[in-house]
Amino acid sequence: MRVEKLDSLTVYQNASLFTNLFSKAVQRAKEINHKNGLPNDFVVKGKHFYELPNGEIVTENPLADNSAKQ
Repeated sequence: MRVEKLDSLTVYQNASLFTNLFSKAVQRAKEINHKNGLPNDFVVKGKHFYELPNGEIVTENPLADNSAKQ
């Protein structure tokens, strides 16, 4: 993949601004999830992980309806 250099400083400034805004929004959403007892989910190399409010990381979805599997 070829990446072309952009000559406009404004493009880089906007990208930095949006990156910071989105990062803060994600962090705030994670905090809200923890306060409400909900897990935060994330993916590493295609595998799903869930961070429980107590900080424990698990691979099973804690919100999944296990009765449907039986």
